[in-house]
Amino acid sequence: MNKGEIMENLRSRIEKYINNVEEALKDLDSKKNLLNEKGINIENLMVNMKAYLEDAKYFLKADKLEDALVSISYSEGLIDSLKFMNLIEVKWPENPIKETRVFVAGTFDILHPGHVHLLKFASQFGKVFVVIARDINAYKNKGRPTILDENTRLEMVSSIKYVYKAMLGDENDIIKPIEIIRPDIIVLGPDQSISEEKLVSIIEARMNYKPTIIRFKEKERFSGDLRGSSDILIKGCEYLEKYGNVYKNNKNK
Repeated sequence: MNKGEIMENLRSRIEKYINNVEEALKDLDSKKNLLNEKGINIENLMVNMKAYLEDAKYFLKADKLEDALVSISYSEGLIDSLKFMNLIEVKWPENPIKETRVFVAGTFDILHPGHVHLLKFASQFGKVFVVIARDINAYKNKGRPTILDENTRLEMVSSIKYVYKAMLGDENDIIKPIEIIRPDIIVLGPDQSISEEKLVSIIEARMNYKPTIIRFKEKERFSGDLRGSSDILIKGCEYLEKYGNVYKNNKNK
C-alpha cells in the first residue's frame, strides 16, 4: 500500500463515517419529540452534532482529511454519549472498514511539540500504536541516560489524544513489538537513522509481510529555535548558568 492508496483509504473511511452519522441523526430526529415528552431536551446537542457533521463535509471537500476525521469523530462521540446513557438506541452499520494500524517508536524524552506533531501526522492514517524505548536501550542509542524513566515517558505519551495505545518496547528485541502489533504502516521520525528499505527487508524476512513505511521529514521548530529534546537540554543548561542562583533561592523558599 503506497501513500496514495493510504490517503484514499482514509478518505473512504471518512465518507463511511459521515454516512453513518447522517443516518443516525435522521433516526434521532424522528425520536426527538418522544424524548421531549420525557423531559429530555437534546436540541442544543443536536445542533453541535450537525455542526461537526457539516465541518467534516467541508474539510473532506477541501481535502483536509485529518480535520474531517476529527470533526466526524466528535459528532459520533456525542451520539454515542446519548446511547451510553440509554437515551437512544443507535445501531452503527456492521462490518466497518478495517482500521489501519500505525506504528511509531521512539524515546520521547522531555515530551515537546515536535513529538506531538509526529503523532498527529501518524494519526491521520489510522490507529496509532506507540512503542516507548526502554531505559537500557535508550542509553545504548544516545550514550546517556534519559531524563525521564521509561514508565514516566509511557505515561506521558499515553495521555496524548492522537495515541490509541502506548507500550514499552522489548529490551532484547526491538523488532518484537512490530511482530506483536503487525502494523499496516510504520511512521519513522526525522531523527531515526534506519532506512525505509532496510526496515522493510528486516520485517519481510522475519514476518513474511511488507508494511508501508512513511518518513515524517519535517522537524518543525517550536518556542523560537528549539527543535527537539537536545535543544531543550542545552537551553536548560544555559538557563542554569545564567539564572542558577534564582532557581536555588526559589527552591529554598
